[in-house]
Amino acid sequence: MNLLEPFQYSFMNEALFVGALVGTVCAVLSCYLVLKGWSLMGDAISHAVLPGIVGAYMLGIPLAVGAFASGLFCAVATGWVKANSRIKEDTVMGVIFTGLFALGLVMFTKVKTESHLNHILFGNILGIERDDMIQTIIAAVITLIVILILRKDLLLYCFDATHARAIGLNTTALYYVLLSLLAGTIVASLQAVGILLVVAMLVTPGCIAHLLTDRFDRMLLIAVASSVLSCFIGVYVSFFINGATGSCIVLAQALLFVASFVFAPKHGLLASRRQRSKVS
Repeated sequence: MNLLEPFQYSFMNEALFVGALVGTVCAVLSCYLVLKGWSLMGDAISHAVLPGIVGAYMLGIPLAVGAFASGLFCAVATGWVKANSRIKEDTVMGVIFTGLFALGLVMFTKVKTESHLNHILFGNILGIERDDMIQTIIAAVITLIVILILRKDLLLYCFDATHARAIGLNTTALYYVLLSLLAGTIVASLQAVGILLVVAMLVTPGCIAHLLTDRFDRMLLIAVASSVLSCFIGVYVSFFINGATGSCIVLAQALLFVASFVFAPKHGLLASRRQRSKVS
């Protein structure tokens, strides 16, 4: 077995590049989502983009445009229903995203396309086309730039929205900016891992970093490092086992999370047991 063989193929090198880029943007946003407690929001929007994708195909416009619009509609609709009813936000998200996902499935079965449903649901990073790669790069770069510009305001909003409002920040605007960033990140990740697995890319890196550090700046670095490493391992291993690349990436992330959960020096399972034994 030639361990360097994957690097001899251009499609593998492109997959590693796209995976690292998607892993970086997902990891950065993941830290804010974990801090805000919005993990379910990422799940909701990732499923809600399907009708937008099918609609964009029917209209002959880029699929990324339809996905972004549909994901943003899900987020805005969730906020509106929550503000105008007694139903809690997580319940509203469950209703809206499952309804939109079901609508997308119905639309897909009624529209004759050359695309395959598995490509949308699970991604196809090894077969990503040039136009899709460009869309992914643009969406990822824009998302990272906006986060960089607003990083302090977003951090304060996610950590303590009441304090952010008290010092004069427009928390409503930050709410919709964060939702837009989430939708943009999901669009950037679709080609890599697909709709069903993107939520893991948006949640797991932040969880890993949160177990390993209490400082947000270090949390960002650890999340990005773990996400990029998972993407590299997933793409590399999938070449040899002929497995689904997106699933291999997410599985690598899950293994890193288990390792962090058990061996984290301060918040890990073993560390917690040692502290309890000292107290007793």
